[in-house]
Amino acid sequence: MNTLAIINRSTPFKGQAGQESVDLVLAAATFGQQVSVFFVDDGVFQLLTQSPAEVEQKHFAKSFGAFEFYDVESIYVCQKSLSQRGLSKSDLIIETEIVDENRLNQLLSQHHNVLSLS
Repeated sequence: MNTLAIINRSTPFKGQAGQESVDLVLAAATFGQQVSVFFVDDGVFQLLTQSPAEVEQKHFAKSFGAFEFYDVESIYVCQKSLSQRGLSKSDLIIETEIVDENRLNQLLSQHHNVLSLS
């Protein structure tokens, strides 16, 4: 089976990268792709409670809850990225697996296609 890794690197409302990532995850899963989602660097901020009305944007983080209905169960967050930003797993709005950089790189190497959105 073809596998796809999608890496989220940017803050929630920096451009459209966050919304595009969600759309891509759901579209790929709909067409039978095995999708894994990674949150690194400032991408970890996408997993916090958001206030999109303040920046006149759509609340795309609500779509993370749909991942389970599309069998997207592999959701990873970089431990170093969380720590550097003073965050912990309890701050996140969805269930994820926290991984160190070595494990993150190992997981990424197991995918046929890797897309990084920033």
